[in-house]
Amino acid sequence: MTTRDWQKSSYSSAGNACLYVSAPDNATVRLRESDEPNTILTTTPRALSALIRSAKAGRLDHFSRA
Repeated sequence: MTTRDWQKSSYSSAGNACLYVSAPDNATVRLRESDEPNTILTTTPRALSALIRSAKAGRLDHFSRA
């Protein structure tokens, strides 16, 4: 996968704390971090949307209270 296939998230800060997204087709979404570019998380748009909705609704907050 080439560099041009990845888009930097608009929520990423400057420096090395960046999230990159790639959607090579309508059925796949790939995510990677700038500090681990060879580690790629692959999911579906539907699953990623469900994760984002859950995070926005606060349903994942209990994981940060360890």
